[in-house]
Amino acid sequence: MKLTGKKIKSMLLCMMLTMAMAITAVGCGSKTENTTDTQKNTEISIVNTESTVETEAVAETESVDAAVAQEIILGEGSVKFTFIVVDADGNETNFVVSTDKETVGDALLELNLIEGEEGDYGLYVKTVNGITADYDTDHTYWAFYVNGEYSNTGVDSTPVNEGDTYEFKVEK
Repeated sequence: MKLTGKKIKSMLLCMMLTMAMAITAVGCGSKTENTTDTQKNTEISIVNTESTVETEAVAETESVDAAVAQEIILGEGSVKFTFIVVDADGNETNFVVSTDKETVGDALLELNLIEGEEGDYGLYVKTVNGITADYDTDHTYWAFYVNGEYSNTGVDSTPVNEGDTYEFKVEK
């Protein structure tokens, strides 16, 4: 069998590709050490420190369970509470907020989680976590709940209580 330049190049290329595939297969089958970075690959944490939001999010290398809720940690302070945002499609975002503010409204305003206008009855919240509900356009509004119950007080007059759950839901 006579080997020409093209055949030799072709054989060399095939051998290199075979070796590359073998190295890739061996590399994919190895176990990684259990380091701090690999332990964090299932956690998503956003920490607000002096106006800087640091995000630690690492893609999973194994199967990803879409049903696992994302929990975002925000703020600094001695009192912690859960804050849930439910958009018009029912998508839920969960926050754990640490604060030293007296009211839920002050804590959420400080973290830029809510925006609104002052009205006759206090702060009228129009935007939560970057999502705007506009009653004038589509008759939606942000409903405020405390521990699963519709709140009788506005967010700016509701005191922060350790361990409570506060929630804004888009409603019609």
